[in-house]
Amino acid sequence: MSDSRQTATLTTGDAGGVHTDFDACVRAVQSKDSRFDGWFFTAVLTTRIYCRPSCPVVPPKVENMTFYPSAAAAQQAGFRACKRCRPDASPGSPQWNERADLVARAMRLIADGVVDRDGVPGLAARLGYSERQIERQLLGELGAGPLALARAQRAQTARLLIETTAMPMGEVAFAAGFASIRTFNDTVREVFALSPSELRARVAKGRPAAATGTLALRLPFRRPLTPDNLFGHLAATAVPGVEEWRAGAYRRTLRLPHGSGIAALRPEPDHVACQLWLTDWRDLSQAISRCRRMLDLDADPLAVDALLSADPVLAPLVAKAPGRRVPRVADGPEFAVRAVLGQQISTAAARTHAGRLVAAHGEPVTDPAGGLTHLFPSPEALAGHNPAALAMPQTRRNTLAALVRELAGGGLDLDVGSDWLHARARLNALPGFGPWTVETIAMRALGDPDAFLATDLGVRNAARALGLPTTPAALTRHAAAWQPWRAYATQYLWATGDHPINVLPTKDDPVVGPADDPTTARTTGIPATITPAKEGAVR
Repeated sequence: MSDSRQTATLTTGDAGGVHTDFDACVRAVQSKDSRFDGWFFTAVLTTRIYCRPSCPVVPPKVENMTFYPSAAAAQQAGFRACKRCRPDASPGSPQWNERADLVARAMRLIADGVVDRDGVPGLAARLGYSERQIERQLLGELGAGPLALARAQRAQTARLLIETTAMPMGEVAFAAGFASIRTFNDTVREVFALSPSELRARVAKGRPAAATGTLALRLPFRRPLTPDNLFGHLAATAVPGVEEWRAGAYRRTLRLPHGSGIAALRPEPDHVACQLWLTDWRDLSQAISRCRRMLDLDADPLAVDALLSADPVLAPLVAKAPGRRVPRVADGPEFAVRAVLGQQISTAAARTHAGRLVAAHGEPVTDPAGGLTHLFPSPEALAGHNPAALAMPQTRRNTLAALVRELAGGGLDLDVGSDWLHARARLNALPGFGPWTVETIAMRALGDPDAFLATDLGVRNAARALGLPTTPAALTRHAAAWQPWRAYATQYLWATGDHPINVLPTKDDPVVGPADDPTTARTTGIPATITPAKEGAVR
């Protein structure tokens, strides 16, 4: 079977059923194809070890292979993680960011540490389902329940801390989320077939760096990946004090469950280099999860590009720069506030407003390696903010106030486990929210891969240049063929322009500093064309 046909077999089947196609999985393992890492896991019956499909060792005999949909399921069946390919560190299944059903929402919340913090009852409360229903659906699709999935995540976090820091083992245990040192020791031995001290001793020649609150790691992704629009967008729209581009890396502050953090993300040919500064190590897995989500690293570019290339207009754009990702966000409520601030104005002016809001209401942080100063204000902090302090029309002040009330009061959930349809309905009911704002939030905050900005000026300009329909209704009809990947099609359309959001900054580019004065937006090179022509003041 050709690569393209093999890919289609593994990516177009029923969700959650990839591991059941035995012959296709065998071919992926025998070809050591890294594109399928995270889709399924190979367990070897003779050695009792499980691997990722791209494991570099000699493939086992076919009769000794069996396949699992998750690392947790393989661990629960009594298999140990391979020491060569480290399957627990492979890219996550793209399904959990592509789908909005119960299982996908549960997986996003588990990755964000909800089970570790609030237990299965807390997960059930966030999802609005019974614990039994969640357990049944996760077992049916992934072969493991929420506790086993959270345990697998704790084991991976523990391995990272053991191998990359000099933190005492007792601190590692609790930072990784284990309730006791005994459970930590037992889990590490069971999953990795080594004790914690033996894992640390395997670190190549020398000892880990001192436990200074800093951790460096590599974030894997599925190839191909074109980083230009991904990092270019994040850098060009950076909010002063919260985000910056420095020394070839995008840096930003993170609001985490147990404290604050700072992430520095640098694109490399085969991974994204990630450096984290955390005030509380218990937030490590959440910080990694949010960085991966922000950069859309668990996407399946082969499936996306194959469908979009079927359109002869998009095919040359995809061939020129395959693997474009959707620049997403680390905090949904933060982005919603920024989207409202960006209505009807240039990106530079939106940065100015956001920077002033941060300086007045953000929580100060200490940045040991750059110029970041604050966390973006939480909805609760903004609830007491006087919108009159912002230099914007009264209608947009009212829109911002209504949004903040919904977020602070719990009526609007824009976090990783949110219900996309319900969130869209609540946003549409707010004054001043039109299609552009709702779809922008759906694309970047909710993570809906099919969100589409038919009214966006940049999208319409690109459509005109490519000979596509330019009216929102006609363009939406044409874009039906791009479903369910219209958010990715938007990236390819935006990339036809020459704006800085499409250009990967170099290491020598200046740090993104204080927000530009809105009257000089054109001199900054940051486009105004990604904001809507009219929205926010018309309703």
